[in-house]
Amino acid sequence: MRGVKAGKPRLLAGVIALVALGAVLLAPSSAGAAKPVWLCKPGIADNPCDVSLDTTEVSPSGDAIGTEKVKAAKHPKVDCFYVYPTVSDQPTDNANLNIDPEERSIALYQAARYTRDCRVFAPMYRQVTIAGLGRGISDLSSGVAYSDVLNAWKTYLRKYNKGRGVVLIGHSQGTYVLRKLIAEKIDPKRKLRKKLVSALLLGGNVTVKAGESSGGDFEHIKACQSKKQLHCAVAFSTFNAQPPADAIFGRTTEPGLQVLCTNPANFDGAANLHTILPSTPFAPGTTIGLATRLVGFPEFSVSTPWVESTAYNGECSSAGGANVLRITELPGAPKLNAVPNATWGLHLTDANIELGNLSDLVRRQAKAFVKKRK
Repeated sequence: MRGVKAGKPRLLAGVIALVALGAVLLAPSSAGAAKPVWLCKPGIADNPCDVSLDTTEVSPSGDAIGTEKVKAAKHPKVDCFYVYPTVSDQPTDNANLNIDPEERSIALYQAARYTRDCRVFAPMYRQVTIAGLGRGISDLSSGVAYSDVLNAWKTYLRKYNKGRGVVLIGHSQGTYVLRKLIAEKIDPKRKLRKKLVSALLLGGNVTVKAGESSGGDFEHIKACQSKKQLHCAVAFSTFNAQPPADAIFGRTTEPGLQVLCTNPANFDGAANLHTILPSTPFAPGTTIGLATRLVGFPEFSVSTPWVESTAYNGECSSAGGANVLRITELPGAPKLNAVPNATWGLHLTDANIELGNLSDLVRRQAKAFVKKRK
């Protein structure tokens, strides 16, 4: 492996706004929805989520320890519905539904691993692009993004769900969209809440009542507090230093609320995190491809499509009034860099820094869900 040197972030103005924050992304939709286009769906051609899961285990310093053949379930009992973060390099405010290299890469990085236990459905949506965020998001553009995901969700329920349990997975802009979807379409409806295995809502400032596990964004759906709990939410944003006073994640100005942090590696305290990454770089030549290299994960020279390491310890922290997943390096692990700056923390690592723990949690919850349904 060769370490990636993290130079000064040479990011365009758009990457300084990798997600849309606040009420604008949660504003009412006034846009018509396009016919669903699927980035990942069982049986489609050239599916970026349909890949080998074989994995090389490496030490914190990057030395290969061994390999593991990881088999995806032939007939998964539950589904995963994934909404990807801000990645589009298209120059317009909203992306079209063309599947570009950055969407294929993000699906590989963040969603493909869940095929071990899920049928993965990932809709394309006319997300607010990096350029659009740099120019300032509007209610209309956020409504376009939400309308596409909502339409895909309705299509999924009507044509593909057939009574199965479903895990919702989102990061960044994807989490903001799913917060709205859950609050409006799932949380108020007992029948749909019973279908929800869990919701993994990363890097998107999910809120609860201060000192409680519910309230805030959702009235009925609570924070996951054990590995056996169902119909619950996991949420966190990652930092490796105390978040500054103007941190974008981990803080809310809503009175009586706090940002939720749940650590699926250990809901009660600190634990070592199982980081899983593809062994190939994120789509070269893209803005997010550049940004991920600046974070400081090493490049991998291994024979398998995936690399797993236990290089960081993580614990939810409220130091300084920000509720975040605070990580520390284990001996030999590379120190990661906040990109584009300290206010964002390790936002670009949220979905992978403990992907092993998240996917193991989904496996346990899926088994518990199926057992409960029998």
